[in-house]
Amino acid sequence: MIEVLVVDDDTRVARVNAAYVDKVPGFRVAGEAHSAAEALHGIETLPHLDLVLMDHYLPDETGLAVVQEMRRRGHQTDVIMVTAARDISTVQAAMRQGALQYLVKPFAFAGLRAKLEAYAGLRRTLDGGGEAEQAQVDRIFGALSASVEPDLPKGHSPTTAELVRRALLTAEGPLSAQEIAEETGLSRQTAQRYLKLLERTGRARLTLKYGDAGRPEHRYVWATRA
Repeated sequence: MIEVLVVDDDTRVARVNAAYVDKVPGFRVAGEAHSAAEALHGIETLPHLDLVLMDHYLPDETGLAVVQEMRRRGHQTDVIMVTAARDISTVQAAMRQGALQYLVKPFAFAGLRAKLEAYAGLRRTLDGGGEAEQAQVDRIFGALSASVEPDLPKGHSPTTAELVRRALLTAEGPLSAQEIAEETGLSRQTAQRYLKLLERTGRARLTLKYGDAGRPEHRYVWATRA
């Protein structure tokens, strides 16, 4: 289980976010904090803490100041900022201080779930250790930003889009609609429809494979590998 500390100055919001976290398979809330002091105490004392969902506007200090103090004390716990702060300077500072993602309030459950699932995917990618080829490096750097947006066109399912995305992201090379269908359990027609959607939105890139005769086969690769 991935152990999470939820930090938010509003106790009601913290409870809602904690309930969201507990709904995502593989994640468990280790504790809640409502101030910078409480957050640092939780980071120091909670065993096996993996991830902090960090609000920025805290009553005694900013969330970024907490992250900076964490690092000064030698804590490498991962951080995802979850805050209403949307000015570019704060976002940039969060990036520079090592926040893995930044989720702007208000958001729905699907938004947080996408960030958490992407984070879980990143951990799986990193668990193998050793050295990485360029394709794996691309997957590591793209893992947290590549999730399919929940606001898909009418008639499209975020769950199905995510199945196709994951198949492309973990593949060793370009895949056809038939190969996607076999890997995900979708029909070929459904796989093709979602592949075309991902291509139109710039998330997937179309390549052509020419055989001995007939029309070239359409194959797709996740765009972060381009």
